[in-house]
Amino acid sequence: MSEQIISTQFQSILQVDVPKGRDGKHKQIILKLIAAIEGLTAGSALKIPLGELPDTKENIRSALSRATRQKNLEIATSSDESYLYVWKV
Repeated sequence: MSEQIISTQFQSILQVDVPKGRDGKHKQIILKLIAAIEGLTAGSALKIPLGELPDTKENIRSALSRATRQKNLEIATSSDESYLYVWKV
């Protein structure tokens, strides 16, 4: 494609206006969970009611896994029909 075709199909903005970082839809709950996980004592786990999560346990678990990897925080998870459990490894 030529430059002219591309420029008519896409809008351009200044680089300083390009969003930085990832503020996904799970950011608030993930920040709360990480703060709670970091405060856990050895041998303790968070017991999170599934009904209070803003999305499925699978999506929250995935988002939490990505966020904790970025912070070099090792966690493990488990779940049953009512709760998601999270603890530090």
